[in-house]
Amino acid sequence: MKELSYLNKYFLKYKWHLLGGFIFVSLSNIFAVVPAQMVRHALDLILDRLDIYPLYQNTPLQEVFKDDFYTVIFYYGVLIVIMALLRGTFLFFMRQTIIVMSRLIEFDLKNEVYKHYQSLPLSFYRRNNTGDLMARISEDVSKVRMYLGPAVMYGINLAVSFVIITSYMLTVNVKLTIFALLPLPLLSISIYYVNNLINRRSEKIQESLSDMSTFVQEAFSGIRVVKAYARENDSLDKFTDVADEYKERSLKLTRVNALFYPLMLSLIGLSTILTVYVGGIEVINGSITPGNIAEFIMYVTMLTWPVTSLGWVTSIIQRAAASQKRLNEFLKTENDIVSEKDLQQEINGEISFNNVSLVYPDSGIEALKDISFSVKSGETLAILGGTGSGKSTIANLLCRLYDTSNGNIEIDGVNIKDFDIPYLRNQIGYVPQDVFLFSDTVRNNIAFGSDNLNEEDIIQATKDADLYENIERFEKGLDTIVGERGITLSGGQKQRTSIARAIIRKPKILILDDCLSAVDTSTENAILNNLSRIMQNRTSVIISHRVSSAKLADKIIFLNKGSIEEVGTHEELMAKNGVYKELYDKQLQGKEEA
Repeated sequence: MKELSYLNKYFLKYKWHLLGGFIFVSLSNIFAVVPAQMVRHALDLILDRLDIYPLYQNTPLQEVFKDDFYTVIFYYGVLIVIMALLRGTFLFFMRQTIIVMSRLIEFDLKNEVYKHYQSLPLSFYRRNNTGDLMARISEDVSKVRMYLGPAVMYGINLAVSFVIITSYMLTVNVKLTIFALLPLPLLSISIYYVNNLINRRSEKIQESLSDMSTFVQEAFSGIRVVKAYARENDSLDKFTDVADEYKERSLKLTRVNALFYPLMLSLIGLSTILTVYVGGIEVINGSITPGNIAEFIMYVTMLTWPVTSLGWVTSIIQRAAASQKRLNEFLKTENDIVSEKDLQQEINGEISFNNVSLVYPDSGIEALKDISFSVKSGETLAILGGTGSGKSTIANLLCRLYDTSNGNIEIDGVNIKDFDIPYLRNQIGYVPQDVFLFSDTVRNNIAFGSDNLNEEDIIQATKDADLYENIERFEKGLDTIVGERGITLSGGQKQRTSIARAIIRKPKILILDDCLSAVDTSTENAILNNLSRIMQNRTSVIISHRVSSAKLADKIIFLNKGSIEEVGTHEELMAKNGVYKELYDKQLQGKEEA
Protein backbone atom coordinates (compact mmCIF):
# COMPACT_ATOMS: atom_id res chain seq x y z
CA MET A 1 0.00 0.00 0.00
CA LYS A 2 3.04 2.29 0.18
CA GLU A 3 2.97 2.92 -3.56
CA LEU A 4 -0.82 3.31 -3.60
CA SER A 5 -0.63 6.00 -0.90
CA TYR A 6 0.17 8.39 -3.78
CA LEU A 7 -3.53 8.18 -4.67
CA ASN A 8 -4.74 9.40 -1.26
CA LYS A 9 -4.84 12.98 -2.57
CA TYR A 10 -7.48 11.88 -5.08
CA PHE A 11 -9.55 10.15 -2.38
CA LEU A 12 -9.45 13.45 -0.49
CA LYS A 13 -10.48 15.36 -3.60
CA TYR A 14 -13.47 13.08 -4.18
CA LYS A 15 -14.24 12.45 -0.49
CA TRP A 16 -17.97 13.10 -0.93
CA HIS A 17 -18.20 10.41 -3.60
CA LEU A 18 -16.44 8.00 -1.24
CA LEU A 19 -18.60 8.96 1.75
CA GLY A 20 -21.76 8.68 -0.33
CA GLY A 21 -20.67 5.27 -1.57
CA PHE A 22 -20.10 4.09 2.01
CA ILE A 23 -23.59 5.26 3.03
CA PHE A 24 -25.24 3.59 0.03
CA VAL A 25 -23.34 0.33 0.67
CA SER A 26 -24.55 0.33 4.28
CA LEU A 27 -28.16 1.01 3.29
CA SER A 28 -28.13 -1.65 0.58
CA ASN A 29 -26.90 -4.23 3.10
CA ILE A 30 -29.53 -3.23 5.65
CA PHE A 31 -32.26 -3.71 3.07
CA ALA A 32 -30.70 -7.08 2.21
CA VAL A 33 -30.82 -8.30 5.83
CA VAL A 34 -34.40 -7.23 6.54
CA PRO A 35 -35.99 -9.48 3.83
CA ALA A 36 -34.18 -12.50 5.31
CA GLN A 37 -35.80 -11.78 8.66
CA MET A 38 -39.18 -11.42 6.95
CA VAL A 39 -38.68 -14.77 5.26
CA ARG A 40 -37.98 -16.31 8.67
CA HIS A 41 -41.15 -14.83 10.17
CA ALA A 42 -43.19 -15.83 7.12
CA LEU A 43 -41.89 -19.42 7.15
CA ASP A 44 -42.45 -19.80 10.89
CA LEU A 45 -45.92 -18.36 10.47
CA ILE A 46 -46.72 -20.82 7.69
CA LEU A 47 -45.53 -23.78 9.76
CA ASP A 48 -47.51 -22.63 12.80
CA ARG A 49 -50.69 -22.05 10.77
CA LEU A 50 -50.33 -25.42 9.08
CA ASP A 51 -50.43 -27.01 12.55
CA ILE A 52 -53.44 -24.94 13.62
CA TYR A 53 -55.43 -25.04 10.38
CA PRO A 54 -56.71 -28.67 10.78
CA LEU A 55 -58.28 -27.72 14.16
CA TYR A 56 -60.77 -25.45 12.34
CA GLN A 57 -61.88 -28.22 9.99
CA ASN A 58 -65.63 -28.02 9.17
CA THR A 59 -66.12 -24.80 11.17
CA PRO A 60 -67.14 -21.27 9.99
CA LEU A 61 -63.78 -19.90 11.23
CA GLN A 62 -61.83 -22.00 8.71
CA GLU A 63 -62.44 -19.56 5.81
CA VAL A 64 -61.73 -16.54 8.01
CA PHE A 65 -58.50 -18.17 9.17
CA LYS A 66 -57.53 -18.94 5.58
CA ASP A 67 -58.24 -15.37 4.38
CA ASP A 68 -56.23 -13.86 7.23
CA PHE A 69 -53.39 -16.26 6.46
CA TYR A 70 -53.30 -15.28 2.77
CA THR A 71 -53.46 -11.59 3.65
CA VAL A 72 -50.48 -11.81 6.01
CA ILE A 73 -48.42 -13.79 3.51
CA PHE A 74 -49.31 -11.27 0.79
CA TYR A 75 -48.14 -8.39 2.99
CA TYR A 76 -44.88 -10.20 3.69
CA GLY A 77 -44.38 -10.74 -0.03
CA VAL A 78 -45.06 -7.07 -0.82
CA LEU A 79 -42.63 -5.94 1.89
CA ILE A 80 -39.90 -8.28 0.61
CA VAL A 81 -40.36 -6.92 -2.93
CA ILE A 82 -40.20 -3.33 -1.62
CA MET A 83 -37.04 -4.15 0.33
CA ALA A 84 -35.49 -5.71 -2.80
CA LEU A 85 -36.35 -2.62 -4.86
CA LEU A 86 -34.86 -0.33 -2.22
CA ARG A 87 -31.72 -2.46 -2.07
CA GLY A 88 -31.41 -2.36 -5.87
CA THR A 89 -31.82 1.43 -5.81
CA PHE A 90 -29.04 1.87 -3.26
CA LEU A 91 -26.81 -0.58 -5.17
CA PHE A 92 -27.31 1.63 -8.22
CA PHE A 93 -26.32 4.73 -6.24
CA MET A 94 -23.35 2.83 -4.78
CA ARG A 95 -21.95 2.27 -8.27
CA GLN A 96 -22.85 5.80 -9.32
CA THR A 97 -20.67 7.18 -6.53
CA ILE A 98 -17.70 4.82 -6.13
CA ILE A 99 -17.32 3.67 -9.75
CA VAL A 100 -17.86 7.22 -11.02
CA MET A 101 -15.23 8.36 -8.50
CA SER A 102 -12.77 5.83 -9.94
CA ARG A 103 -13.43 7.08 -13.48
CA LEU A 104 -12.90 10.69 -12.41
CA ILE A 105 -9.63 9.78 -10.69
CA GLU A 106 -8.58 7.77 -13.75
CA PHE A 107 -9.20 10.88 -15.88
CA ASP A 108 -7.20 13.08 -13.49
CA LEU A 109 -4.37 10.56 -13.20
CA LYS A 110 -4.02 10.14 -16.97
CA ASN A 111 -3.92 13.91 -17.38
CA GLU A 112 -1.34 14.22 -14.62
CA VAL A 113 0.87 11.54 -16.19
CA TYR A 114 0.50 13.03 -19.68
CA LYS A 115 1.23 16.55 -18.44
CA HIS A 116 4.28 15.29 -16.55
CA TYR A 117 5.50 13.40 -19.63
CA GLN A 118 5.41 16.62 -21.63
CA SER A 119 7.38 18.49 -18.99
CA LEU A 120 10.27 16.02 -19.01
CA PRO A 121 13.41 16.72 -21.04
CA LEU A 122 14.40 15.07 -24.31
CA SER A 123 16.91 12.86 -22.47
CA PHE A 124 13.99 11.14 -20.72
CA TYR A 125 12.54 10.07 -24.07
CA ARG A 126 15.89 8.81 -25.26
CA ARG A 127 16.11 6.57 -22.20
CA ASN A 128 12.56 5.18 -22.45
CA ASN A 129 10.82 3.66 -25.43
CA THR A 130 7.46 4.89 -26.65
CA GLY A 131 5.72 1.55 -26.07
CA ASP A 132 6.59 1.61 -22.38
CA LEU A 133 5.37 5.21 -22.01
CA MET A 134 2.06 4.31 -23.65
CA ALA A 135 1.65 1.16 -21.55
CA ARG A 136 2.06 3.12 -18.33
CA ILE A 137 -0.50 5.78 -19.22
CA SER A 138 -3.04 3.25 -20.51
CA GLU A 139 -2.69 -0.25 -19.06
CA ASP A 140 -1.09 0.70 -15.74
CA VAL A 141 -3.59 3.49 -15.09
CA SER A 142 -6.42 1.07 -15.95
CA LYS A 143 -5.13 -1.44 -13.38
CA VAL A 144 -4.93 1.34 -10.78
CA ARG A 145 -8.52 2.29 -11.68
CA MET A 146 -9.62 -1.23 -10.77
CA TYR A 147 -8.27 -0.58 -7.26
CA LEU A 148 -9.91 2.83 -7.05
CA GLY A 149 -13.31 1.50 -8.14
CA PRO A 150 -14.21 -2.21 -7.85
CA ALA A 151 -11.62 -3.02 -5.17
CA VAL A 152 -12.71 -0.13 -2.93
CA MET A 153 -16.40 -0.79 -3.57
CA TYR A 154 -16.25 -4.52 -2.89
CA GLY A 155 -13.88 -3.99 0.02
CA ILE A 156 -16.35 -1.62 1.70
CA ASN A 157 -19.21 -3.97 0.85
CA LEU A 158 -17.37 -6.92 2.41
CA ALA A 159 -16.60 -5.05 5.62
CA VAL A 160 -20.09 -3.60 6.05
CA SER A 161 -22.02 -6.76 5.08
CA PHE A 162 -19.80 -9.01 7.19
CA VAL A 163 -20.23 -6.83 10.29
CA ILE A 164 -24.00 -6.41 9.88
CA ILE A 165 -24.82 -10.01 8.93
CA THR A 166 -22.48 -11.91 11.25
CA SER A 167 -23.45 -9.70 14.19
CA TYR A 168 -27.09 -10.61 13.74
CA MET A 169 -26.31 -14.29 13.06
CA LEU A 170 -24.35 -14.53 16.32
CA THR A 171 -27.29 -13.12 18.28
CA VAL A 172 -29.49 -15.90 16.87
CA ASN A 173 -27.21 -18.94 17.32
CA VAL A 174 -23.42 -18.97 17.73
CA LYS A 175 -22.95 -22.63 16.83
CA LEU A 176 -24.96 -22.43 13.61
CA THR A 177 -23.11 -19.21 12.67
CA ILE A 178 -19.72 -20.89 13.03
CA PHE A 179 -20.68 -23.90 10.91
CA ALA A 180 -22.46 -21.78 8.28
CA LEU A 181 -19.42 -19.53 7.83
CA LEU A 182 -16.81 -22.30 8.11
CA PRO A 183 -16.31 -22.90 4.34
CA LEU A 184 -16.20 -19.17 3.45
CA PRO A 185 -12.55 -18.48 4.46
CA LEU A 186 -11.55 -21.57 2.44
CA LEU A 187 -13.57 -20.16 -0.47
CA SER A 188 -11.79 -16.80 -0.24
CA ILE A 189 -8.31 -18.37 -0.09
CA SER A 190 -9.10 -20.73 -2.99
CA ILE A 191 -10.43 -17.89 -5.15
CA TYR A 192 -7.33 -15.84 -4.30
CA TYR A 193 -4.98 -18.53 -5.60
CA VAL A 194 -7.10 -19.33 -8.64
CA ASN A 195 -7.42 -15.64 -9.45
CA ASN A 196 -3.66 -15.12 -9.16
CA LEU A 197 -3.16 -18.01 -11.55
CA ILE A 198 -5.68 -16.41 -13.92
CA ASN A 199 -3.89 -13.05 -13.66
CA ARG A 200 -0.49 -14.56 -14.39
CA ARG A 201 -1.80 -16.38 -17.44
CA SER A 202 -3.72 -13.29 -18.54
CA GLU A 203 -0.49 -11.28 -18.42
CA LYS A 204 1.20 -13.95 -20.55
CA ILE A 205 -1.65 -13.63 -23.04
CA GLN A 206 -1.23 -9.84 -23.07
CA GLU A 207 2.48 -10.29 -23.78
CA SER A 208 1.68 -12.63 -26.67
CA LEU A 209 -0.98 -10.25 -27.96
CA SER A 210 1.50 -7.38 -27.76
CA ASP A 211 4.11 -9.41 -29.65
CA MET A 212 1.55 -10.34 -32.28
CA SER A 213 0.36 -6.73 -32.66
CA THR A 214 3.92 -5.45 -32.89
CA PHE A 215 4.77 -8.05 -35.53
CA VAL A 216 1.68 -7.21 -37.60
CA GLN A 217 2.31 -3.47 -37.30
CA GLU A 218 5.91 -3.82 -38.45
CA ALA A 219 4.93 -6.19 -41.26
CA PHE A 220 2.29 -3.83 -42.62
CA SER A 221 4.43 -0.71 -42.09
CA GLY A 222 7.24 -2.36 -44.03
CA ILE A 223 5.01 -4.10 -46.56
CA ARG A 224 6.96 -2.58 -49.45
CA VAL A 225 10.16 -4.15 -48.20
CA VAL A 226 8.41 -7.50 -47.58
CA LYS A 227 7.03 -7.54 -51.12
CA ALA A 228 10.25 -6.27 -52.69
CA TYR A 229 12.15 -9.20 -51.17
CA ALA A 230 9.30 -11.68 -51.79
CA ARG A 231 9.17 -12.66 -48.10
CA GLU A 232 5.37 -12.97 -47.77
CA ASN A 233 5.48 -16.69 -46.97
CA ASP A 234 8.29 -16.25 -44.48
CA SER A 235 6.33 -13.42 -42.82
CA LEU A 236 3.23 -15.65 -42.67
CA ASP A 237 5.23 -18.48 -41.05
CA LYS A 238 6.53 -16.13 -38.37
CA PHE A 239 3.04 -14.76 -37.74
CA THR A 240 1.72 -18.32 -37.42
CA ASP A 241 4.34 -19.08 -34.75
CA VAL A 242 3.37 -15.97 -32.78
CA ALA A 243 -0.35 -16.74 -33.19
CA ASP A 244 0.19 -20.35 -32.02
CA GLU A 245 1.84 -19.12 -28.85
CA TYR A 246 -1.11 -16.80 -28.23
CA LYS A 247 -3.55 -19.69 -28.84
CA GLU A 248 -1.75 -22.04 -26.41
CA ARG A 249 -1.67 -19.42 -23.68
CA SER A 250 -5.36 -18.66 -24.24
CA LEU A 251 -6.25 -22.34 -23.90
CA LYS A 252 -4.28 -22.59 -20.64
CA LEU A 253 -6.25 -19.63 -19.29
CA THR A 254 -9.53 -21.23 -20.36
CA ARG A 255 -8.67 -24.39 -18.43
CA VAL A 256 -8.02 -22.38 -15.27
CA ASN A 257 -11.21 -20.33 -15.75
CA ALA A 258 -13.11 -23.61 -15.88
CA LEU A 259 -12.15 -24.21 -12.21
CA PHE A 260 -13.54 -20.90 -10.97
CA TYR A 261 -17.31 -21.46 -10.82
CA PRO A 262 -17.27 -25.19 -9.92
CA LEU A 263 -14.97 -24.40 -7.00
CA MET A 264 -17.15 -21.53 -5.85
CA LEU A 265 -20.43 -23.45 -6.19
CA SER A 266 -19.11 -26.55 -4.43
CA LEU A 267 -17.94 -24.54 -1.39
CA ILE A 268 -21.24 -22.63 -1.30
CA GLY A 269 -23.03 -25.97 -1.45
CA LEU A 270 -20.93 -27.26 1.45
CA SER A 271 -21.90 -24.20 3.49
CA THR A 272 -25.59 -24.78 2.71
CA ILE A 273 -25.36 -28.46 3.67
CA LEU A 274 -23.71 -27.59 7.00
CA THR A 275 -26.33 -24.92 7.66
CA VAL A 276 -29.21 -27.34 7.03
CA TYR A 277 -27.61 -30.20 9.01
CA VAL A 278 -26.49 -28.24 12.06
CA GLY A 279 -29.63 -26.06 11.87
CA GLY A 280 -31.83 -29.19 11.83
CA ILE A 281 -30.14 -30.47 14.99
CA GLU A 282 -30.67 -27.07 16.65
CA VAL A 283 -34.35 -27.07 15.62
CA ILE A 284 -34.78 -30.49 17.20
CA ASN A 285 -33.09 -29.18 20.35
CA GLY A 286 -35.47 -26.20 20.32
CA SER A 287 -32.68 -23.59 20.05
CA ILE A 288 -33.98 -22.11 16.80
CA THR A 289 -36.99 -22.33 14.50
CA PRO A 290 -37.11 -23.78 10.96
CA GLY A 291 -37.37 -20.19 9.71
CA ASN A 292 -33.90 -19.52 11.11
CA ILE A 293 -32.46 -22.17 8.80
CA ALA A 294 -33.93 -20.45 5.73
CA GLU A 295 -32.76 -17.12 7.11
CA PHE A 296 -29.19 -18.40 7.60
CA ILE A 297 -29.09 -19.88 4.10
CA MET A 298 -29.99 -16.43 2.75
CA TYR A 299 -27.28 -14.85 4.90
CA VAL A 300 -24.69 -17.31 3.63
CA THR A 301 -25.74 -16.55 0.05
CA MET A 302 -25.43 -12.81 0.74
CA LEU A 303 -21.95 -13.29 2.21
CA THR A 304 -20.74 -15.57 -0.58
CA TRP A 305 -19.84 -12.88 -3.12
CA PRO A 306 -18.30 -10.42 -0.60
CA VAL A 307 -16.11 -13.20 0.83
CA THR A 308 -15.33 -14.51 -2.65
CA SER A 309 -14.38 -10.99 -3.74
CA LEU A 310 -11.81 -10.80 -0.92
CA GLY A 311 -9.36 -12.93 -2.91
CA TRP A 312 -10.19 -11.04 -6.09
CA VAL A 313 -9.79 -7.65 -4.38
CA THR A 314 -6.46 -8.72 -2.85
CA SER A 315 -5.20 -9.68 -6.30
CA ILE A 316 -6.43 -6.36 -7.77
CA ILE A 317 -4.62 -4.41 -5.05
CA GLN A 318 -1.37 -6.29 -5.70
CA ARG A 319 -1.56 -5.60 -9.44
CA ALA A 320 -2.54 -1.97 -8.83
CA ALA A 321 0.40 -1.50 -6.44
CA ALA A 322 2.79 -2.88 -9.07
CA SER A 323 1.30 -0.57 -11.72
CA GLN A 324 1.33 2.46 -9.43
CA LYS A 325 4.99 1.75 -8.64
CA ARG A 326 5.73 1.94 -12.37
CA LEU A 327 3.78 5.20 -12.61
CA ASN A 328 5.52 6.66 -9.56
CA GLU A 329 8.91 6.00 -11.15
CA PHE A 330 8.05 8.47 -13.90
CA LEU A 331 5.95 10.85 -11.79
CA LYS A 332 8.88 11.26 -9.40
CA THR A 333 11.28 11.93 -12.28
CA GLU A 334 12.15 15.61 -12.09
CA ASN A 335 12.86 17.90 -15.00
CA ASP A 336 16.31 19.40 -14.55
CA ILE A 337 15.72 21.89 -17.38
CA VAL A 338 13.91 24.72 -15.62
CA SER A 339 13.84 28.48 -15.93
CA GLU A 340 15.80 30.32 -13.29
CA LYS A 341 14.05 33.71 -13.65
CA ASP A 342 11.03 33.08 -15.95
CA LEU A 343 12.13 36.06 -18.06
CA GLN A 344 9.83 37.07 -20.95
CA GLN A 345 11.55 40.09 -22.42
CA GLU A 346 11.50 40.80 -26.15
CA ILE A 347 14.07 38.79 -28.11
CA ASN A 348 16.08 40.33 -30.93
CA GLY A 349 18.11 37.22 -31.74
CA GLU A 350 21.76 37.90 -30.85
CA ILE A 351 23.31 34.53 -29.98
CA SER A 352 26.53 33.84 -28.09
CA PHE A 353 28.08 30.47 -27.19
CA ASN A 354 30.76 30.84 -24.50
CA ASN A 355 33.06 27.85 -23.98
CA VAL A 356 30.14 25.46 -24.32
CA SER A 357 30.61 21.73 -23.78
CA LEU A 358 27.97 19.02 -23.65
CA VAL A 359 28.05 15.41 -22.56
CA TYR A 360 24.70 13.76 -23.27
CA PRO A 361 23.33 12.61 -19.88
CA ASP A 362 21.55 9.61 -21.35
CA SER A 363 24.44 8.17 -23.36
CA GLY A 364 27.57 9.79 -21.88
CA ILE A 365 28.73 10.85 -25.37
CA GLU A 366 30.70 14.10 -25.48
CA ALA A 367 28.99 16.00 -28.30
CA LEU A 368 30.59 19.45 -27.98
CA LYS A 369 33.99 20.51 -26.65
CA ASP A 370 34.60 24.11 -25.57
CA ILE A 371 32.62 25.75 -28.40
CA SER A 372 32.59 29.55 -28.66
CA PHE A 373 31.00 31.72 -31.35
CA SER A 374 28.57 34.60 -31.69
CA VAL A 375 25.89 35.67 -34.15
CA LYS A 376 24.53 39.19 -34.32
CA SER A 377 20.85 39.88 -34.53
CA GLY A 378 19.63 39.47 -38.10
CA GLU A 379 22.71 37.55 -39.27
CA THR A 380 22.75 34.07 -40.73
CA LEU A 381 25.09 31.38 -39.40
CA ALA A 382 25.83 28.19 -41.31
CA ILE A 383 27.10 25.17 -39.39
CA LEU A 384 28.76 22.47 -41.48
CA GLY A 385 30.44 19.23 -40.60
CA GLY A 386 30.32 15.48 -40.97
CA THR A 387 28.01 13.00 -39.28
CA GLY A 388 28.37 13.10 -35.49
CA SER A 389 30.27 16.38 -35.49
CA GLY A 390 27.76 18.05 -33.12
CA LYS A 391 25.75 20.17 -35.55
CA SER A 392 22.30 19.12 -34.33
CA THR A 393 23.46 19.40 -30.73
CA ILE A 394 23.79 23.16 -31.17
CA ALA A 395 20.15 23.30 -32.29
CA ASN A 396 19.11 21.23 -29.25
CA LEU A 397 20.94 23.59 -26.93
CA LEU A 398 19.40 26.70 -28.50
CA CYS A 399 15.91 25.23 -27.98
CA ARG A 400 16.91 24.20 -24.43
CA LEU A 401 16.11 20.58 -25.13
CA TYR A 402 19.39 20.01 -23.26
CA ASP A 403 21.48 22.16 -20.96
CA THR A 404 25.21 22.65 -21.33
CA SER A 405 27.62 20.58 -19.25
CA ASN A 406 30.04 23.53 -19.15
CA GLY A 407 29.94 27.12 -20.38
CA ASN A 408 26.84 29.15 -21.10
CA ILE A 409 24.65 30.35 -23.95
CA GLU A 410 23.37 33.91 -24.14
CA ILE A 411 20.58 35.44 -26.21
CA ASP A 412 20.69 39.23 -26.38
CA GLY A 413 23.27 39.12 -23.60
CA VAL A 414 20.95 37.20 -21.25
CA ASN A 415 21.72 33.67 -20.07
CA ILE A 416 19.37 31.31 -21.89
CA LYS A 417 18.53 29.66 -18.56
CA ASP A 418 16.88 32.89 -17.37
CA PHE A 419 14.19 32.86 -20.07
CA ASP A 420 10.78 31.30 -19.50
CA ILE A 421 11.11 28.05 -21.48
CA PRO A 422 7.77 28.07 -23.39
CA TYR A 423 8.28 31.77 -24.17
CA LEU A 424 11.79 31.11 -25.49
CA ARG A 425 10.69 28.21 -27.68
CA ASN A 426 7.80 30.29 -29.06
CA GLN A 427 10.39 32.74 -30.38
CA ILE A 428 12.22 29.99 -32.28
CA GLY A 429 11.22 28.37 -35.56
CA TYR A 430 12.85 24.95 -35.56
CA VAL A 431 12.95 22.52 -38.48
CA PRO A 432 14.45 19.29 -37.08
CA GLN A 433 16.60 16.88 -39.02
CA ASP A 434 14.14 14.06 -38.36
CA VAL A 435 10.93 15.46 -39.81
CA PHE A 436 7.76 14.47 -37.98
CA LEU A 437 4.28 15.07 -39.37
CA PHE A 438 1.05 14.24 -37.58
CA SER A 439 -1.69 12.05 -39.05
CA ASP A 440 -3.67 15.11 -40.03
CA THR A 441 -4.20 17.47 -42.94
CA VAL A 442 -1.40 19.41 -44.60
CA ARG A 443 -3.11 22.58 -43.36
CA ASN A 444 -3.11 21.51 -39.71
CA ASN A 445 0.47 20.27 -39.90
CA ILE A 446 1.62 23.66 -41.18
CA ALA A 447 -0.49 25.53 -38.62
CA PHE A 448 0.75 23.36 -35.74
CA GLY A 449 2.27 25.51 -33.02
CA SER A 450 0.74 28.77 -34.28
CA ASP A 451 -2.49 30.53 -33.35
CA ASN A 452 -4.87 32.82 -35.20
CA LEU A 453 -3.62 31.99 -38.68
CA ASN A 454 -5.61 32.89 -41.79
CA GLU A 455 -5.66 31.18 -45.17
CA GLU A 456 -3.30 33.72 -46.72
CA ASP A 457 -0.63 33.05 -44.07
CA ILE A 458 -0.74 29.30 -44.73
CA ILE A 459 -0.62 29.70 -48.52
CA GLN A 460 2.29 32.14 -48.30
CA ALA A 461 4.19 29.72 -46.06
CA THR A 462 3.73 26.93 -48.62
CA LYS A 463 5.00 29.24 -51.36
CA ASP A 464 8.06 30.23 -49.33
CA ALA A 465 8.80 26.54 -48.69
CA ASP A 466 8.34 25.77 -52.44
CA LEU A 467 5.44 23.47 -51.56
CA TYR A 468 2.52 25.34 -53.10
CA GLU A 469 2.71 23.74 -56.54
CA ASN A 470 2.74 20.25 -55.01
CA ILE A 471 -0.32 21.03 -52.89
CA GLU A 472 -2.19 22.33 -55.92
CA ARG A 473 -1.78 18.90 -57.52
CA PHE A 474 -3.36 17.18 -54.50
CA GLU A 475 -7.04 16.39 -55.01
CA LYS A 476 -7.99 17.93 -51.64
CA GLY A 477 -5.25 20.57 -51.56
CA LEU A 478 -4.41 21.74 -48.06
CA ASP A 479 -7.05 19.38 -46.65
CA THR A 480 -5.14 16.31 -47.84
CA ILE A 481 -4.53 13.80 -45.01
CA VAL A 482 -0.79 13.09 -44.89
CA GLY A 483 -1.14 9.72 -43.13
CA GLU A 484 0.90 8.32 -40.26
CA ARG A 485 4.16 10.28 -39.93
CA GLY A 486 3.39 11.82 -43.34
CA ILE A 487 3.69 8.51 -45.19
CA THR A 488 1.69 9.75 -48.21
CA LEU A 489 4.22 12.52 -48.89
CA SER A 490 7.68 12.20 -50.38
CA GLY A 491 10.75 12.93 -48.27
CA GLY A 492 11.18 16.35 -49.85
CA GLN A 493 7.50 17.23 -49.39
CA LYS A 494 7.68 16.30 -45.73
CA GLN A 495 10.75 18.48 -45.23
CA ARG A 496 9.13 21.43 -47.00
CA THR A 497 5.96 21.02 -44.91
CA SER A 498 8.13 21.15 -41.81
CA ILE A 499 9.86 24.30 -43.13
CA ALA A 500 6.46 25.94 -43.77
CA ARG A 501 5.45 25.05 -40.20
CA ALA A 502 8.51 26.86 -38.85
CA ILE A 503 8.48 30.00 -40.98
CA ILE A 504 4.73 30.64 -40.59
CA ARG A 505 5.41 31.46 -36.92
CA LYS A 506 7.54 34.45 -37.97
CA PRO A 507 10.12 33.54 -35.36
CA LYS A 508 12.91 35.77 -34.06
CA ILE A 509 15.37 32.89 -34.48
CA LEU A 510 15.07 30.39 -37.34
CA ILE A 511 16.92 27.05 -37.09
CA LEU A 512 17.09 24.77 -40.14
CA ASP A 513 18.68 21.48 -39.15
CA ASP A 514 19.74 19.72 -42.36
CA CYS A 515 16.18 20.19 -43.59
CA LEU A 516 17.05 20.27 -47.32
CA SER A 517 18.77 16.88 -47.52
CA ALA A 518 15.80 15.21 -49.25
CA VAL A 519 15.31 17.83 -51.99
CA ASP A 520 17.19 18.21 -55.23
CA THR A 521 19.57 21.08 -55.94
CA SER A 522 17.08 23.16 -57.94
CA THR A 523 14.44 22.86 -55.21
CA GLU A 524 17.08 23.70 -52.63
CA ASN A 525 18.00 26.85 -54.53
CA ALA A 526 14.33 27.85 -54.83
CA ILE A 527 13.76 27.36 -51.10
CA LEU A 528 16.95 29.20 -50.17
CA ASN A 529 16.05 32.11 -52.42
CA ASN A 530 12.65 32.35 -50.75
CA LEU A 531 14.27 32.04 -47.33
CA SER A 532 16.67 34.89 -48.08
CA ARG A 533 13.69 37.25 -47.93
CA ILE A 534 12.32 35.59 -44.79
CA MET A 535 15.71 35.68 -43.08
CA GLN A 536 16.00 39.46 -43.36
CA ASN A 537 16.05 41.04 -39.89
CA ARG A 538 15.84 37.54 -38.43
CA THR A 539 18.68 35.54 -36.88
CA SER A 540 19.02 32.26 -38.77
CA VAL A 541 21.04 29.12 -38.15
CA ILE A 542 21.43 26.77 -41.12
CA ILE A 543 22.79 23.34 -40.23
CA SER A 544 23.77 21.21 -43.19
CA HIS A 545 26.28 18.84 -44.73
CA ARG A 546 25.95 20.65 -48.07
CA VAL A 547 28.12 23.69 -48.71
CA SER A 548 25.46 24.98 -51.12
CA SER A 549 23.16 25.58 -48.15
CA ALA A 550 25.72 27.94 -46.65
CA LYS A 551 25.71 30.46 -49.50
CA LEU A 552 23.27 32.78 -47.65
CA ALA A 553 25.34 32.76 -44.45
CA ASP A 554 27.16 35.77 -43.04
CA LYS A 555 29.36 33.38 -41.06
CA ILE A 556 30.26 29.70 -41.46
CA ILE A 557 31.42 27.28 -38.77
CA PHE A 558 32.92 23.93 -39.67
CA LEU A 559 32.68 21.36 -36.88
CA ASN A 560 34.75 18.21 -36.49
CA LYS A 561 34.18 15.76 -33.61
CA GLY A 562 32.53 18.39 -31.44
CA SER A 563 35.12 21.14 -31.94
CA ILE A 564 35.27 24.15 -34.24
CA GLU A 565 37.84 23.43 -36.90
CA GLU A 566 37.29 26.48 -39.08
CA VAL A 567 35.23 29.67 -38.85
CA GLY A 568 34.75 32.59 -41.23
CA THR A 569 32.90 33.73 -44.34
CA HIS A 570 32.76 31.65 -47.52
CA GLU A 571 35.59 33.68 -49.06
CA GLU A 572 37.75 33.51 -45.95
CA LEU A 573 37.36 29.75 -45.65
CA MET A 574 38.09 29.21 -49.32
CA ALA A 575 41.24 31.28 -48.93
CA LYS A 576 42.36 29.12 -45.99
CA ASN A 577 42.40 26.11 -48.33
CA GLY A 578 41.32 23.83 -45.45
CA VAL A 579 38.59 21.27 -44.80
CA TYR A 580 35.82 23.61 -45.95
CA LYS A 581 37.42 24.14 -49.35
CA GLU A 582 38.08 20.41 -49.62
CA LEU A 583 34.40 19.67 -48.98
CA TYR A 584 33.35 22.43 -51.39
CA ASP A 585 35.52 21.04 -54.17
CA LYS A 586 34.24 17.47 -53.63
CA GLN A 587 30.60 18.51 -53.74
CA LEU A 588 31.18 20.81 -56.72
CA GLN A 589 32.91 17.98 -58.56
CA GLY A 590 30.00 15.67 -57.69
CA LYS A 591 27.54 18.11 -59.22
CA GLU A 592 29.57 18.41 -62.43
CA GLU A 593 29.77 14.61 -62.77
CA ALA A 594 26.02 14.34 -62.17
